[in-house]
Amino acid sequence: MAARMRQLALDEFGCLEFQALCEGEQEVALSYWPDLDSIRRWRAHTEHLLAQTLGRERWYAAYTVQVAKIEREYRIPRI
Repeated sequence: MAARMRQLALDEFGCLEFQALCEGEQEVALSYWPDLDSIRRWRAHTEHLLAQTLGRERWYAAYTVQVAKIEREYRIPRI
């Protein structure tokens, strides 16, 4: 399910990048989007809604979602 949601977000909903890291029982997933409208469309998609329901029922005891705006970014070494 996670692989399908990732591909759907990237291929059909404008997600720019998706990264997930796990350590023990903890998971952090970051997705980058061009705008809030893209996020809203993604949140309302039928398949994503089903995945959310299954996540609450089967895979996650609790989770937090944060929507943040990146104001500045830099990389070392510069690309």
